[in-house]
Amino acid sequence: MKLKFGMVGGGNGGFIGDVHRRAAQFDDLAILVAGCFTRNMEKNLEAAKKWNVADLSRVYASYQEMAEKESQREDGIDFVIIATPNDTHYEIAKTFMEHGIHIMCDKPLAINAQQGEELANISQEKDLLFGVTYTYTGYAMIRQAREMIEAGEIGKIVNVQGEYPQEWLAVSLASGHSEQATWRHDPNRSGPSGCCADIGTHVECLISQMTGLHPRRVIARFDRIPATVKLETNVQVMVEFDGGVPGLIWTSQVAMGHETEVTIRIFGETGSIEWTHLKPWELRVTRINQPPQIYTANRDYLYPAAKELCRLPSGHIEGFYEAFGNLYRSFCMNLIAKKTGGNPGLFRYPTISDGVRGIQFVEACLESNAKGNVWVTIE
Repeated sequence: MKLKFGMVGGGNGGFIGDVHRRAAQFDDLAILVAGCFTRNMEKNLEAAKKWNVADLSRVYASYQEMAEKESQREDGIDFVIIATPNDTHYEIAKTFMEHGIHIMCDKPLAINAQQGEELANISQEKDLLFGVTYTYTGYAMIRQAREMIEAGEIGKIVNVQGEYPQEWLAVSLASGHSEQATWRHDPNRSGPSGCCADIGTHVECLISQMTGLHPRRVIARFDRIPATVKLETNVQVMVEFDGGVPGLIWTSQVAMGHETEVTIRIFGETGSIEWTHLKPWELRVTRINQPPQIYTANRDYLYPAAKELCRLPSGHIEGFYEAFGNLYRSFCMNLIAKKTGGNPGLFRYPTISDGVRGIQFVEACLESNAKGNVWVTIE
């Protein structure tokens, strides 16, 4: 079975929209048949032609029209991709779910937890799948880490460290021109948080996917560097995870000399696991009083759930597009299984619950910072 999907957004030459499109079709499980790629109808049609939408009558002037008309077609879309700025996710997702259409949404899920929880309730009531594209969770070695931890290979987790330093915003401000910088640091478009919502949620979700642990309390400090920006650009968070496990998260968009250097370190009673985006095909595993071992992708010693996400022979580098493709592969496998009564196997993807937890994490950090860096509990 091949699924049919549509897209909202992505048609103005932006980076992430085209990544979504490519990733959704990476494994030939779905085909793009409809869209409202931009509000400019001329560019909308240009995008549709470029992306090989066969029937241009399915290129819509608004997402509302798209949801209405696609839901009435016998061959209507099975799911929609939402690849628009943060402030629009809630209304678009709500509209499509009200028309019975499954969702794949760029992160963050919504502007606030109230919106996220409402979307989660609609998803549950209408029995609709809802994925959130936390990109880095799609790497095979993230799943390998989860399988190893669940198997007790490093013992009980005692500490977690996560960081995501970037320099892009500092570079963009210095250059004096960046559409990304303009909307991402506009509270009306991005919401009340900048760095924490944009990349802090990536770290929080990665830790969750690797360990199964979720933040329960936080102490957060937000810094605006330079002071002229409207939202925080540097965030330091002390975290207490499930079971009282302590941790630290640092994220920055003004860390000169660092590009996209996500790193997660998980320490257990009998060993540790480390993953970095600089070498996403590797895990550094150390068992107590033994030399470190390097696990690499698509080797026979990996757990089956991790091997299923590997696409190339060992030694060949898989990257960002493959990881994004794994999110869509997992989502599509689950949606096909839902439609056919089949079994999706071991494939998982970040769900709307992960999206809600991400917003709750951000809101707790905002409150902690506003109150002078005090402990705030996440309900």
